[in-house]
Amino acid sequence: MTFVQIIEYETNRPDELDALFDEWATTTEGKRTASHETHTRDHDNPAHFVDIVEFPSYEAAMRNNDLAETRHIAAEIQARCTNGPRFMNLDVMRDESL
Repeated sequence: MTFVQIIEYETNRPDELDALFDEWATTTEGKRTASHETHTRDHDNPAHFVDIVEFPSYEAAMRNNDLAETRHIAAEIQARCTNGPRFMNLDVMRDESL
């Protein structure tokens, strides 16, 4: 079953966060368990962001979260947020193309 992690936060430093996301992608190459990520910005509140990260399972997501590189980048991101981040761990119950 696919597992999705939602990461919601606000920042006035989005360019710095983009650079951190790029750093994480580079440093976790071949180690990370995330299979897909969608980075979104709230149309009505440009300081509000939501990232949707897909994993093959909850266990894979927890292994990814335990990577030293993930913990390091998470701390750096949190330092640049004005609100959050808030995490939601979701089991995918249905996934359909419409």
